[in-house]
Amino acid sequence: MSRLDSILDRIRFARRYTVWLLDATPEAEWFQMPGGITHVAYQAGHIALAQFRTCLARGRGDRPADADLIPPTYRDLFGRNPPSPDPAVYPTPADIRATMDRIHAQVLLEVPTFTSLDLDEVIPPEHKYCKTRGEFLEWCSAHEMIHAGQIGLLRRLLGHKPLW
Repeated sequence: MSRLDSILDRIRFARRYTVWLLDATPEAEWFQMPGGITHVAYQAGHIALAQFRTCLARGRGDRPADADLIPPTYRDLFGRNPPSPDPAVYPTPADIRATMDRIHAQVLLEVPTFTSLDLDEVIPPEHKYCKTRGEFLEWCSAHEMIHAGQIGLLRRLLGHKPLW
């Protein structure tokens, strides 16, 4: 198995796990903030934004058609700004899921075209954990699993039993 195939397998695995957690979380609870820190909607939108940034924007650069993949508001809503407790400022859970699905499908379409030489190319600007295209792609699945864990914790704080 090539390095790229292994990376794609991990990206797919992380997404299956995230979807499993999201499917088991009622949309009516997506904006509840137990402890006042974050909510499921923010975590899901952040995963979408991060996958877009780490795999597509860093992997091949921004493109005009990217506006059809991810709304420009996602960077402010789901980036480093703290989550808002106001659901009215966010897209609906269905819209967030649709954005996640579009980006993930595009990643699975484009990333297989990156060659092994592409994976070692340094991608500026530097990131705390990643320097090369391959490292950004590898970080995508690890980062998603971190936020899937937060969704799992939010589910528990909302009174749901753990999924295993």
